Amino acid sequence: MDLRIFTEPQQGADYDTLLRVAKATEDLGFDAFFRSDHYLAMGSSDGLPGPTDAWITLAGLARETSRIRLGTLMTAGTFRLPGVLAIQVAQVDRMSGGRVELGLGAGWYAAEHAAYGIPFPKEKFGRLEEQLAIVTGLWGTPAGEKFDFDGTYYRLADSPALPKPAQDRVPVLIGGLGATRTPRLAARYADEFNVPFASVEDSDRQFGRVRAAAEKAGRRPGDLVYSNALVVCVGRDDAEVARRAAAIGREVDELKENGLTGSPAEVVDKIGRYAETGSSRVYLQILDLDDLDHLELISSQVQSQLG
Repeated sequence: MDLRIFTEPQQGADYDTLLRVAKATEDLGFDAFFRSDHYLAMGSSDGLPGPTDAWITLAGLARETSRIRLGTLMTAGTFRLPGVLAIQVAQVDRMSGGRVELGLGAGWYAAEHAAYGIPFPKEKFGRLEEQLAIVTGLWGTPAGEKFDFDGTYYRLADSPALPKPAQDRVPVLIGGLGATRTPRLAARYADEFNVPFASVEDSDRQFGRVRAAAEKAGRRPGDLVYSNALVVCVGRDDAEVARRAAAIGREVDELKENGLTGSPAEVVDKIGRYAETGSSRVYLQILDLDDLDHLELISSQVQSQLG
């Protein structure tokens, strides 16, 4: 079971904070550092000192880390034109020596689009499908050849399809709980399918849909990685769990039901239940980015038990 650190910087974190967390992620033996792609805080947070851009952040971290994978859960398709996104991700992949992964979603948070003047189209899923075709098509076009695309939402003509990523194939992550279109899209384009913030039962059901869609598309279901994203709150005792829950404005009972919360043994046990669904990777949503002791505890007493 791979454990990855997943951050939500829109809630209030500057680049220096993210750098400290990313370096701790690397030093403590976690597999990857991922971040959300949002420009507006959610809930009661004031978001200070203000938003950071996902791919600018990852470009900086690409030069200041050496081992961990770097990526997004999920890049919002509404934020970037697909041709531009393909260039950005390929460049950051080269800057990192081939450690980048692209999670791409349709975009959903209307308020942040209004706050920063970003168009929020009604038909987002169709755009996402074309974006995936374009990004992967640009990367997959042999050097010296041209790429063309004539879709409903995007048109590319005589693109040199450059630059190329350092990796032969940048892993593409698709996720969500949609019952039909999401599994179909994952079967066509995804290297990894992620279920965000869902129960063991709902995860098992959605993974089953994706496996069935993969088979229908002529892919082996086992060729995809299946993963979960879950909030984490671990403590050596009940008091430490309660303190960490209070720091992120959550109740312990609610966190235990909806995330990975409790003692290291409790968290290891619950991760095991997700593993039984076929999940082999968990993105641990860390909401208090100043609590690096939390990461150390997870590394020494949770990750160490998972092998």
